[in-house]
Amino acid sequence: MTNPYAPPRAIVRDIADPSALAIPAERGTRLGASILNGIIFAAMVYMPMLFGAMVSGATAEAIGESSSNPMAVVGLVVAVIGFIVWFWLTIMYMARNGQSIGKKLLGIKVVRTDGSPVSLGRLIGLRGVVNGLISILPLYALVDALFIFGESRQCLHDRIADTVVINA
Repeated sequence: MTNPYAPPRAIVRDIADPSALAIPAERGTRLGASILNGIIFAAMVYMPMLFGAMVSGATAEAIGESSSNPMAVVGLVVAVIGFIVWFWLTIMYMARNGQSIGKKLLGIKVVRTDGSPVSLGRLIGLRGVVNGLISILPLYALVDALFIFGESRQCLHDRIADTVVINA
């Protein structure tokens, strides 16, 4: 028999103080993650396409044909598969922890400035699309990157999206 005068028993998840947990990622680590992302994308998408084109051109030259070679098609197919795998991994990590592949490898992630998890829409929409549209402006990429030397270590795209990159 339950006691009708007992206090309610609810399971409450304690929320840690975000300012105590949010240690901004080092500038070099963020740069490393960005470089890693570029290398991974190039290896998964551009390299198969380039390899297929090179093999196709060398084969066509060796046999004296000017028509397209099946190796070019294979390179393109492998590049498309590489893009799909890269896209899937990137979306999966971003949705789970606010990380790109490079950020995952280097142990950093994107969160809101209040320490709460960042939504996939904010990551793609504000940090990706809006930042990409603004980057049409001359020198924007330089100004965006230079903002990281501020005290908060936030690039301009972080400020636009109300995010910060922290150690995971």
